[in-house]
Amino acid sequence: MSGPVSGACPAVRAAGCVLWRRRERIELALVHRPKYGDWSWPKGKLKRGEDARAGAVREVLEETGMHCVLGPPLPSARYVAAGRLKEVRYWAAEALGGSFEPGREVDRLLWLPPAEARERLTHDRDRPLVDALLLTWGSAIC
Repeated sequence: MSGPVSGACPAVRAAGCVLWRRRERIELALVHRPKYGDWSWPKGKLKRGEDARAGAVREVLEETGMHCVLGPPLPSARYVAAGRLKEVRYWAAEALGGSFEPGREVDRLLWLPPAEARERLTHDRDRPLVDALLLTWGSAIC
């Protein structure tokens, strides 16, 4: 966390996904953001008037190059970033295909099994989403 939260500013609204695909086993997509030097889920701020579901799909495409279909909602995250409260709504999302192109915002994409993804995630707040995805989908994706 960085600094106090300003009471006058509304929370920054963001959306993202725990993106998964099925190969021989389930794999989860993590993105590396060079600006922060972290590994996280694809996510980002909503545009003015943008629905959270549409924003989540847009962010996945922008950051991973993957088209996806949203599944059930997952727990939201609330934390302080740059002195402001940020609220990120998450969904489980199945990757339908696409191709990753490194960029300024995201320079690497990794597909990892759930246990390895949990370990690679930089922020503790992101780890419970691995379990939430597995509990939500259960044997349907494993």
